[in-house]
Amino acid sequence: MTFHKTFNSFSRVVQVILLLVPFVNWITEILVRWSYFLEKKNAVSLVMALLATFFFGNILGWIDLICSILTKHLFLA
Repeated sequence: MTFHKTFNSFSRVVQVILLLVPFVNWITEILVRWSYFLEKKNAVSLVMALLATFFFGNILGWIDLICSILTKHLFLA
């Protein structure tokens, strides 16, 4: 499952919409972060996946919204 590659292939408008809606934002964060971790298997991606899942999913989603607008991918993914 490569949700992070699929997310990065979406247009910026779709990325922004997915990250703008609060609950959809959190689900998108979880899917993309864990997908990235399962492919890369490094400590930074594990920490980001855990933070998105259990602690700061919505806050991280707003940071990712800005990063997605500027760079077309999520922060540290």
